Amino acid sequence: MKKIAVLVFTSMFLFSFSQNTMNSIEYKNSDKVFSIKGLSQSVSIDCGASNMILLSGQVPLDEKGNLVGIDNLEKQTEQIFKNIEIILKEYGGTGKDIVKLGIFITDISKTPDFRKVRDLHINLQNPPVSSLVEVSKLFRDDVLIEVEATAVIKKNK
Repeated sequence: MKKIAVLVFTSMFLFSFSQNTMNSIEYKNSDKVFSIKGLSQSVSIDCGASNMILLSGQVPLDEKGNLVGIDNLEKQTEQIFKNIEIILKEYGGTGKDIVKLGIFITDISKTPDFRKVRDLHINLQNPPVSSLVEVSKLFRDDVLIEVEATAVIKKNK
């Protein structure tokens, strides 16, 4: 009986939170970052005093869709964070607002190269929570890394 009561309470809380706190959802694509038909680059969720921004996995393509950093994880990571920064800037934020990263990398031994670039863009005092997963392949053979990001940007910064 206690489990049912907790489930009902949790469901009521989530329903109440979503109805009263999350006022709007906005999907956005930046014209300065390569866009793929059929998905949004980002979505902003109004959470009251802040907006939560969820980014699709970013890959090392420039705004025209050209790969940056052939066989170079560090250069690919630089392009990825450039794309992330461009998108977050459109919401009034920066990489310092990132609270969560999901990293998909084809060679886990290259993690230090990723971290060297990442550390230039995140809040090192309060680093984001992260998941790092080695994968056998990404959407193209020449793409070595993909990064998802979630940021929380205070309104009236």
